[in-house]
Amino acid sequence: MRYWDASALVAILVAEDDTDRVRKWLEDDPKVITWAWTRVEIVSAVERRFHEDQLTRAERQFLLKRFDAVAEMWDEVTDLRAVRRQAIRLLARHRLRAADAAQLGAAVVVAEERGDSRLGFACLDDRLAAAAEIEGFDVLGKEDSG
Repeated sequence: MRYWDASALVAILVAEDDTDRVRKWLEDDPKVITWAWTRVEIVSAVERRFHEDQLTRAERQFLLKRFDAVAEMWDEVTDLRAVRRQAIRLLARHRLRAADAAQLGAAVVVAEERGDSRLGFACLDDRLAAAAEIEGFDVLGKEDSG
């Protein structure tokens, strides 16, 4: 099992430079856990591309339907209080945006619940990946070769 940040999950759905590599990560370990707010982040990424004329209306609809199907296969961290507590702690330690701190906070909650000090962390955001590595996660990210 790996914790998946929205940046990596978006690359599964939307063709990006890292898509092939991220899909390989998913093939290697199909058990996905992510923060409950990840759904909003992914829809935001699709809608932003649409509003910036990077997607047609048909492509947008296809991606949103595909996303709904993919999202049904993952598990979500829903403990808002635990994630918020961790995110606030992480903001003091790292230069993170609030949404990224919540993602990392959710991963910390999962690692604590599982007693897994080296939980995998799939992420394509360099700053978040660096913070996750400092927090002890095995990070698959932009610099990972597979």
